[in-house]
Amino acid sequence: MEQTHTSQNGTAATPGAQRRVLVVEDDPTIVDAIAARLRAEGFLVQTAGDGPAAVDTAEAWQPDLLILDIMLPGFDGLEVCRRVQAQRPVPVLMLTARDDETDMLVGLGVGADDYMTKPFSMRELAARVHVLLRRVERAALAASTPRSGILRLGELEIDHAQRRVRVRSEDVHLTPTEFDLLVCLANTPRAVLSREQLLAEVWDWADASGTRTVDSHIKALRRKIGAERIRTVHGVGYALETPTP
Repeated sequence: MEQTHTSQNGTAATPGAQRRVLVVEDDPTIVDAIAARLRAEGFLVQTAGDGPAAVDTAEAWQPDLLILDIMLPGFDGLEVCRRVQAQRPVPVLMLTARDDETDMLVGLGVGADDYMTKPFSMRELAARVHVLLRRVERAALAASTPRSGILRLGELEIDHAQRRVRVRSEDVHLTPTEFDLLVCLANTPRAVLSREQLLAEVWDWADASGTRTVDSHIKALRRKIGAERIRTVHGVGYALETPTP
């Protein structure tokens, strides 16, 4: 009988529909723990222990998602991310041993969608993997059932159908997470959205401990569309600024 795996959040996956996750980590203890948890969640898992092996495996195996440590032999996770994203777009969850905001912003800048700082719980890692994959599914659905029209807020232009953003008629490359975050802010321009609201809407999390992730993505988004377009309300959250009518 074909076995069905059910994840901790209730998402069922049959072997025929299993998603592929490539785990790139050079610490055998960590990689084995991640692989075991994800297999228990119903995912197919491959592993790689260095940069060149990661790029080769990604090209040959075509994973649906990459879990990627920054510090790797051969070349680092940032270079792996660049090379894999050049082959084909794939969601990336980056791991870092340092709680260094520069590392996080650089990782987001080269195409990572999310990050976690070691040590982390396997339960949270599995939850984030599910969220990233659901976001990819939502993006594919949005592309197949496009919304009409383009949202224009001054010099900022958001094309929902093509998931493209332009500033002063110039294309701006956003990761899927950055695009969803911008759309969430743009749906209620000038209204202040709390970090918890953004976390729930964009990441599907109810855990306020992830608000640091929101802050890092906001900073990455500001670097791409202009810092002046996103207003910080200290102690509350963020708002998308629009031209005065």
